[in-house]
Amino acid sequence: MNLPPEFISNIQNTFGENGDAFLRGLPESIAAASTHWGLTEVQPASNLSYNFVAFAKRGPEQVVLKMGVPNRELKSEIAALRLFGGEGACRLIDYEEEKYWMLLERLKPGVMLSTLENDEEATHIAAEVVQKIWRFDYRATSTPLRSARDQFIKLSDWFDGLKKLRAMFNGGTGPLNEKLVEQVERSVQDFFIENHNPVLMHGDFHHFNILSSERGWLVIDPKGVIGPACYELGPFLMNPWGDLLSKKYYRRLARQRIDILHERLGFERERIREWGVAHAVLSAWWGIEDNTGWEYSRAFAEMLADLELK
Repeated sequence: MNLPPEFISNIQNTFGENGDAFLRGLPESIAAASTHWGLTEVQPASNLSYNFVAFAKRGPEQVVLKMGVPNRELKSEIAALRLFGGEGACRLIDYEEEKYWMLLERLKPGVMLSTLENDEEATHIAAEVVQKIWRFDYRATSTPLRSARDQFIKLSDWFDGLKKLRAMFNGGTGPLNEKLVEQVERSVQDFFIENHNPVLMHGDFHHFNILSSERGWLVIDPKGVIGPACYELGPFLMNPWGDLLSKKYYRRLARQRIDILHERLGFERERIREWGVAHAVLSAWWGIEDNTGWEYSRAFAEMLADLELK
């Protein structure tokens, strides 16, 4: 199928034997999904990362086909998209949960927020979008919420994974700054002890997952995560991935983002920074664990931890 080498590597490094099986069966899966939904002109997206995504047609309608290695995150994504119901997010047209297939709305023009040159404007857009998708009452008793809530990922489970970092390095932190890891371990423990309203959030909210559409700016690829809402801003602060730290003015840019998010969403500046550092350290650990690279996340965490705020 001439799949991108980086996509193949991501699947194999992250999912091991299950990833190999997924890649081997992908042509057959695409054919089966095309027959099931009556799809034609199936064309893989050019930026495949951890799931197979393709543009297609179903009759006159343009749609997106998404399928991946069976895993918890895809199930929680389906559940989150069902609850979002197209409000602030792309619409879930249909799905086959046991096969980990989704048929999604094709967003047009579908331009990523990362293409906006005005970072201040982009941050205001992000603040508006994120408020549309947050669900503060996910524990409510309404039938859709009650039936789906057990399918979501708990943010505390993600951070529990940091314990494996020290296990891998015999109690140390490997290539990561030990004092910074200790700081994150303490702050995250405090975050989850505090009283807060758990939020159903995107979980991977950043510039590449916010697209333009005829219905306004919308998110794609939600993880479906439950936890303190301020975590959501961590992924946004450290993106566009790999590009920000090359900018001489990034410290000013980071402060500007934190100021806007503070004003629009009401979180304290220091709390936004703390969650940003926590996410960056967690991202670095994921890169170590999956062998997909940790250097950028580590550098970002160190920069943000040292940033002077108002």
